[in-house]
Amino acid sequence: MSDSREDDAARRRGAGYRRFWAAVGRDFPDLDGARSTRHYRRDEEWLLGRALPDLDGRRLLKTDLWDEAKNTRILSWLAGRGAACHGVDISPPIVGSARRELAMRGRRLSGVVADVRALPYRDGIFDAVYSMGTVEHFEETEHALTEIRRVLRPGGRAVIGVPNRFDPFARPLLVWLLHSLGLYGYGDEKCYSRRVLRRMLERAGLTVEWVDGILFLPGWLRMLDLACWTWARPLAKLTAVAVGFFDTLSRRWPRLRRHGYLLAALAVRADPGDGRT
Repeated sequence: MSDSREDDAARRRGAGYRRFWAAVGRDFPDLDGARSTRHYRRDEEWLLGRALPDLDGRRLLKTDLWDEAKNTRILSWLAGRGAACHGVDISPPIVGSARRELAMRGRRLSGVVADVRALPYRDGIFDAVYSMGTVEHFEETEHALTEIRRVLRPGGRAVIGVPNRFDPFARPLLVWLLHSLGLYGYGDEKCYSRRVLRRMLERAGLTVEWVDGILFLPGWLRMLDLACWTWARPLAKLTAVAVGFFDTLSRRWPRLRRHGYLLAALAVRADPGDGRT
């Protein structure tokens, strides 16, 4: 009886989770064009250029399509480097928007509605996986990482990004406060240290090459810039100046990105001789 109640509760949580992200995908404003979004895109290009230097003809999976529908449109850049782009997202509106966005840019996206905790692909099908800001939004983070490993071919690379627990501008505290007040539009969100991220990836059967970071920028400034861009466009000129200051710092001293509010790890699936299947 207790197992049945637990299963029912899990189903209700899952249904609520899907409804939440479907609503976000339908109603959330487009962040493309904001100065902090351009900063984010530049950092992603720096990260992925370093982690995935050869994508020509490679099959790449992105574990959510939020950026393609609402944010940096990074898959368009990856497709321009020769990647065959695939993507999953739990929100049907986001998947539809992402497909249209890439089509408008002359790119093709094979996007499906699915959950990163249950990827609808056979083992070892992808050369690379990019997951930025996805796996921290639910309890089964380590299961999602195991799924990512499963769909990677031996020697395949995964770039995994999560919020930085030790962000010097205390973004985790700000997110916790806003979420507690019902003012954070991205749902529940966990954060991690480098050591914990590395440990989770290793438990999932991945070999961690390095852990770095992106977005050396106060979280409150990113949020303010997006709010001004969305609802008070003239004020976005002021926030753009502040964002530009941090963008310049990151380009002049790239190691500052290591202390950004998103950690980013490059992990590799070992060859079949590692004893895992």
